[in-house]
Amino acid sequence: MEKVDVVILGAGAAGMFCAIEAARRGRSVLVIDQAKSPGEKIRISGGGRCNFTNLGITAERFISRNPRFALSALKRYTQWDFIERMDQAGISWHEKTLGQLFCDGSAIQIVNMLTREMHEAGAQLWLNTQIRHVRAGFEVETSRGLVRAEKVVVATGGKSIPKMGATGFGYQIAEQFGLRIVETRPGLVPLTFAEQELEHLRPLAGVAVEAKVRTGATFQEPVLFTHRGLSGPAILQASSYWREGEVLRLDLLPAGGMEAALRALRQSEPRIAIRTALARYLPEKLARYIDARLGITSSIGALSNAALADVTTLVHDLALKPVGTEGYRTAEVTLGGVDTDDLDARTLEARNVAGLYFIGEVVDVTGWLGGYNFQWAWSSGWAAGQAV
Repeated sequence: MEKVDVVILGAGAAGMFCAIEAARRGRSVLVIDQAKSPGEKIRISGGGRCNFTNLGITAERFISRNPRFALSALKRYTQWDFIERMDQAGISWHEKTLGQLFCDGSAIQIVNMLTREMHEAGAQLWLNTQIRHVRAGFEVETSRGLVRAEKVVVATGGKSIPKMGATGFGYQIAEQFGLRIVETRPGLVPLTFAEQELEHLRPLAGVAVEAKVRTGATFQEPVLFTHRGLSGPAILQASSYWREGEVLRLDLLPAGGMEAALRALRQSEPRIAIRTALARYLPEKLARYIDARLGITSSIGALSNAALADVTTLVHDLALKPVGTEGYRTAEVTLGGVDTDDLDARTLEARNVAGLYFIGEVVDVTGWLGGYNFQWAWSSGWAAGQAV
């Protein structure tokens, strides 16, 4: 039987970071994961360059029943602390947009940094190892045998991207020990539409446009029309707030001024079709879609002010009603998770189970798109690493 001070379940961003911090404090640490390689989400994120944090970390950009829960960890281990870690490791990076920071090179550099720091600190890493059961005490039954530990850290992530081995195992452990689970659902995920809506939207597949999307929260970023519905950064952001049955509202020209532009064209070029006028400001396929929605057959010169107002409404306030999402298959994160009311905000320890900790995505803390979820992984892993 293996005996250690701390067993960490999951070799993702949060788990490895926690292992480093705990091992540097002199704790004997074992990290266990069923995957063949550590840090798989790190490796594939950001198109292989890893959007590892964001310059604009605030509590308002995290979704939770208690959004302020994350503040304790985020304030004690900040984006600037992780940036310093990157600089010390010699990993170059750049800001892409909206405070999002990416590696200049491959995301593998971050995985290598973390595994190297784990090794240097003395933490063990068991890969290709199934975690079968966690018993009170703590005893962890694995495919490599029994492990006994003083403390257990659950860093198994959520249900997103199951092809990478994601499961709900962390939630099962939480429930086994009496912790509550906030209902989970896919987050940062494309939205899908019913066939009758897709019949009209499908010709737009591949069209991308900067737009303002409103549903519970408002985001202005690119929107991508797909053969299944809508994707792109603004849609992924909105998906974390959208609920089944709700209407999505898109402003396709967030700079404004559509009605004034159309009135001017009515005077200067009265013989052009409305789709031709719209194509001056929108992608041509999108201009044709709006034209078809309105059913206008006359030239712009024959349109009344009321008709131009109808066109403007569709451009600035296009209402679409998704029927669902693409699910965990393509979701970048899992919303919901272990109820923060059952965890200590400073240490991430279960309030009623001494020695049991939950960090990273398994907790009911979900950040916006753009490096927020990785920062939560670093910060929550660091916080638990100081306590175990």
